Amino acid sequence: MTSDLQEQHKHLNASFIITNLKELFYNRARHERYEASKALFRCQLAEGAQVGLQVIKMIGYIQRLETLGFVMDVELSMDFVLQSLPDSFSQFILNFNMNAMEKSLSKLLCMLKT
Repeated sequence: MTSDLQEQHKHLNASFIITNLKELFYNRARHERYEASKALFRCQLAEGAQVGLQVIKMIGYIQRLETLGFVMDVELSMDFVLQSLPDSFSQFILNFNMNAMEKSLSKLLCMLKT
C-alpha cells in the first residue's frame, strides 16, 4: 500500500478499509479483465504463422485472467486455443479431441510444435 493510501486509512477500522480499497481498485481490475479476455477471444493464428508463439501468448492471457479472478477450466482453455487455429489444423484438432489421454495446455503446446 502506498504511503498516501496508508495515510488516508490511518484512523479507519479494518472493515471500512477493505470496502474502500475494493471500491478503489475494482474498476481497474474489471478493465484489465476485459482487455485480457478481449485479447484472448480475438486470437487467431494466421496461416503459416508460428503456432508455438500463438499458444504461449494465449496461455499468458489465460494466466492473466486467473490472477484477476477469472479461472477457466482446462478444457475451456484448450478449446480457445484450438479454435484459434486455422482450418489447416482440422485433422490435428480431430485427433486431439478423440485422444483420451490427460490433456493440459503445456501438452497441447508440445503437440502443436511437433
